[in-house]
Amino acid sequence: MKSKILKRTQLVYDLPLRLFHWVFAGLFLSTFAITKIFDNESLTFTFHMLLGLTLFLALVLRLVWGFAGTQNSLFKSFQLHPQKLKAYFLGIISGKSPLSAGHNPASSWAAVTMFILSLGLGVTGFLMTSQDARKTFEDVHELMANAFLVVAILHVLGVIFHTIRHKEIVGLSMIDGKKAATQDGAGSVQIAKRPVVATIFVVLVAGFGAYLWKSYDQQNRVLGVFGLQLHLGEDEAAKSKSLPEGDND
Repeated sequence: MKSKILKRTQLVYDLPLRLFHWVFAGLFLSTFAITKIFDNESLTFTFHMLLGLTLFLALVLRLVWGFAGTQNSLFKSFQLHPQKLKAYFLGIISGKSPLSAGHNPASSWAAVTMFILSLGLGVTGFLMTSQDARKTFEDVHELMANAFLVVAILHVLGVIFHTIRHKEIVGLSMIDGKKAATQDGAGSVQIAKRPVVATIFVVLVAGFGAYLWKSYDQQNRVLGVFGLQLHLGEDEAAKSKSLPEGDND
């Protein structure tokens, strides 16, 4: 007899966390796609930097929520002990891995890894706005972006495998916030949806994105923010000097 799909009845993820998840994923995919589709001398290419800065703000807000949010949004709820991760994978192989109310060990490590890589991408991206440091950090920036993509793909594969193994469509938990109730009742505390915080999150991220757009000089590819002048494109003067004589026409 075929096993039934588990009913997801327990609210485990608040609204701010779910909104961050999709904003985070959408902004990263957009920035990554732009770098792969458009040449780095293209005007469109520079927009991945604006999106990257917006992603950085979203991450900062998520870090704050990791200390001030509801139970399963808190970093202290992440299962990061190496022994738990080992037991989780052994349990998957044996078919005895228990359901987790919030992030399981694998998703906990995936989230932390992506957060760290995002911070690194933000810092190296900022440093690359300096013409002198652009080449120095370009390879590191690209390596981190590729590593992020690999972790994200592994995370998605893990969600698919979890769905097959446990008969729980866990991917929907980042839409409605619900998962199947755990056998031991762990994590069954009431999770508040926090719609006001979710609204503030959306307003801040959208407002910051609009501020960046308004502050961006497309003609000169210069972003003026908080008193700083960030060069998002190649320095045309420096570029022309590097060309052979007679090629500047």
